[in-house]
Amino acid sequence: MKTNLKVLLIEDDTIEIMKLNRTISSLKLNHNIMEASNGEEALKILAKKESLPDIIFLDLNMPKINGIEFLSILKKDDLLNHIPTIVLTTSNNKKDLLECYKIGIAGYVLKPLRYEDYVSKIEILLSYWSINELTTTL
Repeated sequence: MKTNLKVLLIEDDTIEIMKLNRTISSLKLNHNIMEASNGEEALKILAKKESLPDIIFLDLNMPKINGIEFLSILKKDDLLNHIPTIVLTTSNNKKDLLECYKIGIAGYVLKPLRYEDYVSKIEILLSYWSINELTTTL
């Protein structure tokens, strides 16, 4: 069973990046967090096929290439389309939700306002994906 995940966080908000790193630290988890500030930067990271992430946490509202555009590119790439992608967003827009699932996400999680709720959601997500057979066999 794999306990340490390589997570690619695609997020343009510095506070959100710090919040995830703080959460990982406070939960005493040893996951490796890679960061990209937009979809374009994430695609450059993913082009290095020797170090692919186990999962991707993706914000939707970003400059250059937004989350939905990034998902469309990712899911068309035969070497990358298997990577579970979880949308972490403030958007509760049903159109975004349905579009993301149509493209092929593994989950859609709204970022809660309270930090304690955020920590709880991230802990559950990482616990699930650290035991999921897809990520434990890659």
